[in-house]
Amino acid sequence: MLEPSAGNGTVWCQVKVFHRMKSLVQLQQRPPGDEVRGTGAGRTAFSLIELLFVMLIIMILFTAMWSFGSKDSQAKRKVRCQAGLQKLFISMQIYAADFSGNFPVVTNATTSEAALDVLVPRYNSDTAMFICPGSKDVTPTAGESLLKHKISYAYYMGHRSASPSSSVLMSDKQINSLSKSNFQQVFSTDGKPPGNNHHKFGGNFLFTDGHTEETSALLKFDLIVPPRVVLLNPKP
Repeated sequence: MLEPSAGNGTVWCQVKVFHRMKSLVQLQQRPPGDEVRGTGAGRTAFSLIELLFVMLIIMILFTAMWSFGSKDSQAKRKVRCQAGLQKLFISMQIYAADFSGNFPVVTNATTSEAALDVLVPRYNSDTAMFICPGSKDVTPTAGESLLKHKISYAYYMGHRSASPSSSVLMSDKQINSLSKSNFQQVFSTDGKPPGNNHHKFGGNFLFTDGHTEETSALLKFDLIVPPRVVLLNPKP
């Protein structure tokens, strides 16, 4: 039988609940007059309230593991988020090829929507790509201007396709638009905005060479905004 340990505590609890539930069902199926030993004279089965209580425990465990804001759920959504960012990068590359190697730059843009709207619809009509699977942001209608909506990603405006591969091009929305150092907070630590695309479980970065990296809410590297580059978060 599986023994409890630091790595399988939740599984152990679920196994115990399963066996408890099985025993209760078997007891309920005993014929009248068949006493249950050790439970007191005259008692033949567990009550409906006890059965409901066990079912409640199972629901709580299920919610803790698989709810929208759970760690396991967001881990899967971060993988989908990375795939979406890499698809967006293809659109950015095509745009850069048409504009002398420059990624989108919009004068006086103050949000990522304003800067990235130039990609739609010519370079990308699938506006669902601008919404992180881990967020609750509403997906825009296909091909519709981003200016009418709120997207999920921050954008480092001013980079070129020839920028160093260590340069961040896009990311999940951040807590602010400032430079940050290793171990500093970049995403939400409590699941509340700003910077909570993936609740309190960090986020993703897309680099100018197209690769992605994941980090917790606290950075794993220095994230300096270089000269002539502006970090634009999406609308609040």
